[in-house]
Amino acid sequence: AHFPADFINEGLDQTRGWFYTLTILAAALFKKPAFRNCVVSGIVLASDGKKMSKSLRNFTDPMAVVNNFGADALRLYLMHSAVVRADDLKYSDDGVKDVLKSILFPLWNAYSFFVTYANIDGVKAEGAPENPANPLDKWILSTAETMVEKVGSALDAYDMSRAIDPIVEFIDLLNNWYIRRSRRRFWRSENDGDKAEAYGTLYGVLKTLTLVSAPFMPFTSDAIWMNLRLDSDPESVHLASYPQADEARRDRPLEFKMAAVQHAVSMGRSPPYQYNVKVRQPLRTGERV
Repeated sequence: AHFPADFINEGLDQTRGWFYTLTILAAALFKKPAFRNCVVSGIVLASDGKKMSKSLRNFTDPMAVVNNFGADALRLYLMHSAVVRADDLKYSDDGVKDVLKSILFPLWNAYSFFVTYANIDGVKAEGAPENPANPLDKWILSTAETMVEKVGSALDAYDMSRAIDPIVEFIDLLNNWYIRRSRRRFWRSENDGDKAEAYGTLYGVLKTLTLVSAPFMPFTSDAIWMNLRLDSDPESVHLASYPQADEARRDRPLEFKMAAVQHAVSMGRSPPYQYNVKVRQPLRTGERV
């Protein structure tokens, strides 16, 4: 019932041995291929480009890496690298550290923002609003579904590295665009409808993000899930079904408009960066950077 296999995975150095042997045996015995898809991993080399060797000790103890940066950071570093595309990878502790700082910390910051203010306001969110009034809410909900679609398509094609790109992009948009421009909605003293929709929206996209990122960040995703889950949800994120994009949530024209706004803002911020002028420093009327 499980033959041929949906996919197999092995290192590049096993192409002539393991892959070839499977193909020959399956053809001879069953007149079928042994597998439908072949995921080939490259070779993880030391930072100097040499093979890792016990005698040379040119590698970091894996447990030291896990203890210093976390298992998710190491896993994400490897899965988002060239090694999953059958290319060699020069391993670096700095690369794992960069993943921790640029992906995992921002994800946890978004989660912490929600938890902090929800606890202050005594909010118990249960899901995203069906038709929020604020365009920011509609946009981030639509963008979340776009992420689900892109990640799912990449995983269906067994392209793990490409599957991570939409997650990284969404984490950046969630922190640097949605939360930054919605802070005042959470800071209001009164609990009005707009504030409730903001909480529901952030709660909904965090749960979606957790479900999507579970295969890539299993421990972080599960820690977030177990605190956000409702009584009706599975106990672990790894027991939940992988999400499918909800087309009803999509608003492609709004996504296009917001992308145009973001591009305009990026162009406006570029000259100050180029000439080492602080972005928040006001310029005199008519002054050019």
